[in-house]
Amino acid sequence: MKLILRFLKPHWKLFLLTIILLIIDVAGALIIPTLASEMLRQGETGVEMQVLINTAVVMAVAAIISGAGGIMSGYTCAELVSRIAKDIRDALYKKTLDLAVSDFRAFGVASMTTRTVSDITNIQFALMASIQIVLPVPVVFVISLILAFMKDWMMGLILLAVLAVITVVALLIMRSASPLFRKLQKLLDRMSTVLLENITGVRVVRAFNKEDHEHKRLDTSFSNYAVTSIKANRMFASLDGLSFFAVNIFVIIVYALSGYRVTAGAFLVTDITAIVEYAILALLYMMMAQMVILTLPRAFECAGRVKAVLDFSPTIQDLTDKQVWFPASSENVVEFRNAAFRFPDSEEYTLKNLNFSCRRGETTAIIGGTGSGKSTVASLILRFNDVTDGELLLNNVNIRKMPQNQLRGHIAYVQQRAWLFAGTIAENLRYSNPNATDEELWHALKVAQAEDFVRSLPDGLNSFVAQGGTNFSGGQKQRLSIARALVKKPELYIFDDSLSALDFKTDAALRRALAYETQNAAVLIIAQRVSTIRHAERIVVLNEGEPVGIGTHDELLMNCPVYKEIYESQTKEADEQHG
Repeated sequence: MKLILRFLKPHWKLFLLTIILLIIDVAGALIIPTLASEMLRQGETGVEMQVLINTAVVMAVAAIISGAGGIMSGYTCAELVSRIAKDIRDALYKKTLDLAVSDFRAFGVASMTTRTVSDITNIQFALMASIQIVLPVPVVFVISLILAFMKDWMMGLILLAVLAVITVVALLIMRSASPLFRKLQKLLDRMSTVLLENITGVRVVRAFNKEDHEHKRLDTSFSNYAVTSIKANRMFASLDGLSFFAVNIFVIIVYALSGYRVTAGAFLVTDITAIVEYAILALLYMMMAQMVILTLPRAFECAGRVKAVLDFSPTIQDLTDKQVWFPASSENVVEFRNAAFRFPDSEEYTLKNLNFSCRRGETTAIIGGTGSGKSTVASLILRFNDVTDGELLLNNVNIRKMPQNQLRGHIAYVQQRAWLFAGTIAENLRYSNPNATDEELWHALKVAQAEDFVRSLPDGLNSFVAQGGTNFSGGQKQRLSIARALVKKPELYIFDDSLSALDFKTDAALRRALAYETQNAAVLIIAQRVSTIRHAERIVVLNEGEPVGIGTHDELLMNCPVYKEIYESQTKEADEQHG
């Protein structure tokens, strides 16, 4: 409820207008039975036709005003709810962008997708139905009871008792259903996770003939969801039956008592019609509200899940939103000073004793075995994670003291798993620099050794790119990702094992072209192949998260056993392949 009120507040005028229109709709609908009763009474007393016509005209006007109020409230409510849903989605997406990479572990990718799409859709539907159907219920109840008591106090008491019983039962059922809908949302997350794994990993599934296994796994998720959903729906089915039963009992009581009270002169026959219609209208609104109540526990759970994301405090936060002034371009673009890092849930350090810099006009390389922390170094520079100890500087300024967007504005990052967005090649290349010209794009493609294959495409720069770049080979995606980084023209290039899908000839040509293109910037290459980094001015060798050697290729071969072992194992492997 707090979440809804938070996003409803900016639109309070539209909400107030909707409520006024709804009251007009409800009041008009309830006045008509009263006027009908009055017309019947007038007919019994033999009044002139003009009096009956006048009453009929008033009824028609009330019906028109009520109908207009209902139509207009539908329009305003639809606009109000759409605005609120849009604002919630905007806020949730913006918060998603603010989360650190590690924060996604607290929610899960599939769950974040469900919260942004499905959960907010559930909230939107429940909110619209609640405003149009649930909110009028108290108004209908109050007006119905007032009119009923005005006709006959005993009938008013009976109607009050019936409405009170149904309301209490509905609230109890809704309370009992809340845990079920909480479970349903978790089961929906589970279904989304398994389904996403099946779709994205379809090649692995088929390669290992695991279709039947995955089908059973997903069928289990479907079955669990269905069983829980049936339990929830049964609760509300019983509430429907109770409401119909209450309506019938009330009508029986009214007719049973009205005969005696009419004879006693305490009740008019024409009032029976009005009383019954008051009850039917009140219970009709209540029964419609029950259908909405079915959505409320789920909507409350969805709102709680959305609120959990919005209230989550990112582990990586800016200490200032003001751009930091940099001194004149320093020799060290990036510098680690006694830096160390460990994950919050780990007792051991992933990286420690980092003391090296990435200098302008030079290439710094990082190499090490699997799990040595190579990619984590890039993560620290980009502030996807923060150093636990020590300092990390950009142009002699601690990166914690600048906004994240300013930091990343100086860096171009090419990750190990190349990712392209659905669109065109030109749109993907301009992702790093929207103002880049076609000439700049072709130049970047030439340096990245991607010009030839892009020119061979029928549409060139305007060639279609599927989501994730699945219509290109691994090497082509990597070269396009490198070209995208080059278009940005940053102070620091980070290539995180992003040359691994290239053959040796393309690798060598690319390195030669990069050396000239990046001569005014610092380059950090994270690699597993010695051949990719042997010409770097500085190579950092990591072993179990700690530097065990820093120097050139020749220096490390002489002074670093770990590097020598890596080199000899790769050289031996290459000789065996060519032998």
